[in-house]
Amino acid sequence: MRRRARGTRFTFLARMATIATLILPVTACAQATGSAATRPTPVHADTATLRIILDSIADAHHGVLGYSVLDMDTGARLSRRGDETFPTASLIKVAILVTVYDLVSKGELSLYDPLTVLKIDQVPGSGVIQYLHPGTLLTVHDAAWLMITISDNTATNLLLDRIIIRRVWDKMEALGLPHTKVHSKSFRRNSSVAMDSSVKYGLGVTTPNEMAHLFELLAQGKAVNAKADSEMLDILEHTDSDLKLLRFAGGARAAHKSGETDQVRTECALYYLRNRVITCVMTKENKDVRWIVDNEPNLTIARIGEAIVKAWGLPPAAPSQ
Repeated sequence: MRRRARGTRFTFLARMATIATLILPVTACAQATGSAATRPTPVHADTATLRIILDSIADAHHGVLGYSVLDMDTGARLSRRGDETFPTASLIKVAILVTVYDLVSKGELSLYDPLTVLKIDQVPGSGVIQYLHPGTLLTVHDAAWLMITISDNTATNLLLDRIIIRRVWDKMEALGLPHTKVHSKSFRRNSSVAMDSSVKYGLGVTTPNEMAHLFELLAQGKAVNAKADSEMLDILEHTDSDLKLLRFAGGARAAHKSGETDQVRTECALYYLRNRVITCVMTKENKDVRWIVDNEPNLTIARIGEAIVKAWGLPPAAPSQ
């Protein structure tokens, strides 16, 4: 649920071009979950040194910062404030995406079901649907793609109207994530199903460890099923934001989602490095609330991402054909 920052690299026309791509089918990314037999021998990062680096970055930050890091190939884990609740901002949209695909897998929803955009549905902040004419017809898949890739707030609300907010709670609890909840539609506080928590945390709430575990389940094909999780990871790889965990990542491939409000900056990523490494960083009570590219929270999260990539290393380049 972010406002548009000055200097953003996407113009309105460029974002409108995103919609044109929705007519193309999304190909499931077979590499998303990958079999152990096709992956190289895992590397063992120096996690003791990495913890010192990450904590020094966190200590220098003017705000509250928590992180959760998981090496999926060795089981190594690092965390700071890992079980503390944080506002999610738009990061909670990953939980909504998982719930949508779960309902599709159960036959209660179709990715091709139509969604009609009404004037009352259109909300500000990130996204392009707010600029389309009322009566525009989208599909559930269109809305899911836009909700994640450009964090479209109106798309989010259209999906929440269709699936019902409490179903997201039910799905997250079924996955063992009791603190991961969406409270209301974006920019529609009066739709909250938990007003006290909504006032405290905004759009949603989670912990660094829970959000990292949700990404872990996606990578394992256990959030919904292997096919659905692969499709969701493909969508997450197309997220347009690269100001945080991917900023200094040297072009690393990642499935990721960020979120931001005035005092909140968050991002979670599944990096495809020499090992598969999940990194979730959450901040709150940030002193720097400027909506500029180089605000402190963005840079702090970017430095954590840089440290992660350096610790595990980029994968070897594919042999030329």
